[in-house]
Amino acid sequence: QVQLVESGGGLVQAGGSLTLSCAASGSIFSINAMGWYRQAPGKQRELVAIIASSGSTNYADFVKGRFTISRDNAKNTVYLQMSSLKPEDTAVYYCNARIVHSSWSSKAYDYWGQGTQVTVSS
Repeated sequence: QVQLVESGGGLVQAGGSLTLSCAASGSIFSINAMGWYRQAPGKQRELVAIIASSGSTNYADFVKGRFTISRDNAKNTVYLQMSSLKPEDTAVYYCNARIVHSSWSSKAYDYWGQGTQVTVSS
């Protein structure tokens, strides 16, 4: 079994910064992509940023230049540094990881964190 535990959410004023963390633990052989998604009230969950095991990254257009995703493979942890926050960034942020459980199968499984609330006040 695998757990993803997120931390770092909270309330911040517009223009401020926050850093989210997500640590994976449990039955892990390797982790492929790790990413952050968000879901605002009444909206669908959307991709914010994703980082491959190689370190290559991809961002949604609405966060480019403001958010930075990174990972520490030794700690099975992914981070999301958020700056120049806007009220429209208010959402529950979810961590995702594609995890391989053993060396004899390359099949990866998707896991999600419980979500952390980010609220940006105007």
